[in-house]
Amino acid sequence: MPADPKKRELRKLKQTIKRAGSKHRRRDLKRQLIENPEGAAEAEQSFGKFSSEGLNGLDADSTRKREGD
Repeated sequence: MPADPKKRELRKLKQTIKRAGSKHRRRDLKRQLIENPEGAAEAEQSFGKFSSEGLNGLDADSTRKREGD
């Protein structure tokens, strides 16, 4: 049974966004370390526009069986 192409596109989009967010986060943490070495350990992580939080749970369908369902 072939996979749904829309589902595949959404997964690829989420992967791309997560990769961009990770790059942004690492770059931001390096910048914070240079600007404020003492406070860098307490720095909050921010993914900004690269957050994939809105895409979570989009592929929750019958192909993903969970215990108790």
